[in-house]
Amino acid sequence: MLGSGSWGTTFGKILADGGAQVTMWARRPELAHEIAEAKRNSQYLPGINLPRSMTATAHLSEAIDGATQIYLSIPSQTARENLKALRPLIARTDAPIVSLMKGVERRTGLRMSQVIEQELQCDPDRIAVASGPNLALEIAREQPTAAVISSTSLETAEAVARRARNAYFRTFVNTDVIGTEFGGVLKNLIAVAIGIVDGVGYGENTKASIITRGLVEMTDFAVAQGAHPETLQGLAGLGDLIATCQSPLSRNNTAGRLLGQGYKFQDVVKQMQQTAEGLASVAPVLQLAKQAGVSMPIVEQVKRVLDGTMNPREIAPHLTTDDDTPRGERTDYGQAGSGGALRRALQRARDQFRHGGRGAEGDRP
Repeated sequence: MLGSGSWGTTFGKILADGGAQVTMWARRPELAHEIAEAKRNSQYLPGINLPRSMTATAHLSEAIDGATQIYLSIPSQTARENLKALRPLIARTDAPIVSLMKGVERRTGLRMSQVIEQELQCDPDRIAVASGPNLALEIAREQPTAAVISSTSLETAEAVARRARNAYFRTFVNTDVIGTEFGGVLKNLIAVAIGIVDGVGYGENTKASIITRGLVEMTDFAVAQGAHPETLQGLAGLGDLIATCQSPLSRNNTAGRLLGQGYKFQDVVKQMQQTAEGLASVAPVLQLAKQAGVSMPIVEQVKRVLDGTMNPREIAPHLTTDDDTPRGERTDYGQAGSGGALRRALQRARDQFRHGGRGAEGDRP
């Protein structure tokens, strides 16, 4: 497990509780020592006892030695430099590489699996991604949770899913890597919006409206990038969106709340002890949306608040439209309208052809 923050450590615990021997890699030697000797990570998971089958090291080569699966839980904006160091260490192995990261690279707009493929120069069928409603501290406390493992190779997804499950953590699989990754990215942006209106003091109606219309934006964007709409209705989309938007444990929700309370962007970054991936992903997502011709008014409003060009109190009244023209509720890829039905029929036909008549792989156990 590369990365010993809250999510990396929690996922290491998931694996260890499922019977695996887990070696954590921590950049700071003192953190590696605490995990290895005290079986604690007091900074990121206070009060949680870690399994005896978890150890840790500050040396990357030691962490990788003999690994049958390699998990990455590092900040998305520094992933590339860490992967450069990893590449020579995995050249002689065929271990699956599993991304736990939920962001897009600011400079390139690439998803994390694409960055991994580029930097490690490995077969994409070897890469898997994990996503879902994954608030680390709740899972570390062994509260029942589900997640989805996705890979272009169903065999890889199933191999990782079999390892990453235990009595309190259930994994499903699909082959829609694009939808699974973008679900994890986009829900962070909507969670920032929810945090902003929460910080301002708006109530549940406002937040419910943003969550609902946010899912529309997520679906339209992801499908335009090649995802299956069903994925955005599953654990990596709707499931993660609900958890991230409603919980004070969410870093993106917390960042948004500080913005809504009047803190400037740089002050928010300084106050956050951990990375809020949504803040870094706003600009590249909007650039990709522009290229695809997708409208994302909620995310646009978040960017304006981040840039300091919009008062947070003004964000809610015009999240869903820029003018007074009444609009339909459906998404471009949703349930209503003959155009959406035609697109879905064509998509199903393509899926059946691609999968030899079996149809698309949805989240399945």
